Amino acid sequence: MSRIGKNPVAIPAGVTVEVKDAVITVKGKLGELSQEFSDVTVKVEDNQVIVERSSDQKNERAKHGLYRALINNMIVGVSEGFTKQLELVGVGYRASNQGQRLDLAVGFSHNIVMEIVPEVTVETISEKGKNPIVKLSSFDKQLLGQVSAKIRAFRKPEPYKGKGIKFVGEVLRRKAGKSA
Repeated sequence: MSRIGKNPVAIPAGVTVEVKDAVITVKGKLGELSQEFSDVTVKVEDNQVIVERSSDQKNERAKHGLYRALINNMIVGVSEGFTKQLELVGVGYRASNQGQRLDLAVGFSHNIVMEIVPEVTVETISEKGKNPIVKLSSFDKQLLGQVSAKIRAFRKPEPYKGKGIKFVGEVLRRKAGKSA
């Protein structure tokens, strides 16, 4: 039995969960998300979502914990939301935003201008003496991860000096330079 899959997901106040034709829809104060599911059954009983499987076939066992985790992320997302922070480490690295347009100066001959999807809100924090921080927040965890990974991919942190775009709190594997 899946340890994650057998735990019920609690539904907080202000969130509605609806299951119809192998599609689960979650509505909350921050937005609305829907997810298709297969090989499992999803029931909503007294402020809990229960994910069950009918047999012990391999594909049903694999999807049991997956769909429970996806439903939990949807419920947490529409009620509380998710945030990710990216830190720009490097001399002259800057970030600014105007609405949903993110402007990054990360050591190239040109600035990188990226239009952020409307579901993700972007905010830049620049304090003197500290590295610039790009703060992304959304109710959709998958979309937030995808957008932040795309921003990080513009200039991944390198292992010698640690320059680049990294997540706040990310531990980098550092290498020693040339030995003299």
